[in-house]
Amino acid sequence: MTQALLNVKNLTIEFQGGNKAVDDISFSVAKGEAVAVVGESGSGKSVTALALTRLLPQPPACAIGGRILYREKNLLTANNEEIRAVRGKEIAYIFQEPSTSLNPVFSIGYQIAEAIKLHRPEVKDINAEIVRVLSLVGIRNPGQRLKDYPHQFSGGMQQRAMIAMALACQPQLLVADEPTTALDVTIQAQIIDLLKELKQKTDMSVLLITHNFGIVSGFADRVIVMFRGKIVEEGPTQEVLKNPQHPYTKALIECIPQLGQKKERLTTIDYSKIV
Repeated sequence: MTQALLNVKNLTIEFQGGNKAVDDISFSVAKGEAVAVVGESGSGKSVTALALTRLLPQPPACAIGGRILYREKNLLTANNEEIRAVRGKEIAYIFQEPSTSLNPVFSIGYQIAEAIKLHRPEVKDINAEIVRVLSLVGIRNPGQRLKDYPHQFSGGMQQRAMIAMALACQPQLLVADEPTTALDVTIQAQIIDLLKELKQKTDMSVLLITHNFGIVSGFADRVIVMFRGKIVEEGPTQEVLKNPQHPYTKALIECIPQLGQKKERLTTIDYSKIV
């Protein structure tokens, strides 16, 4: 069995007021594996992603318990210097709103250069590396476009720039938190195809956070379904899609639009039966 690159054990995240956003969950991500965490808004998937590199506010704002093992090192007990060496360099993020993640007053090239200088000081020709990663994510004329500002890029191109920034650090694990939510359907498909292609080229692991089962098939090797802070189902993607065991998973899958399918209304989730 392939050793896990990331191993989350008994993770609990509790905010002020006793609100448990994540309640004792465990999962792993192997080297070169794509894992999708699926659930509706408020299920705890995004706070789980942020907790991996301690991006959540620390006590008293929130308390985190359990272990987050990256290459067998517990990131929850790592010191600030150790966590900074992992965050961005080893575990990189792309988020759902690229327009708010990019700084509007700096050029795309400047922002990618910042990441390279911080995490890859051995790179001598930074401009050449920026051109390389922009070309890798499918941005045409990268030598010219690196001088552009975020507002000069479309939403899809902004997300490609964010992916380029993450790849410039050469991470082992890419956490994609709802990377297609702010994009139209055609661009969504392009971004997912791009992530799949880049995963194959670089052999990096991907943790995809999404509420949409429709983008999981054909991308993720395994799927984890979260509901109210707990994992309610986990397994190989095609197995879960074809034969879901949990009623919540079944309801999420039935929300996927199908060509030629006519429904009067979406399936109602009876929460009393699945808590």
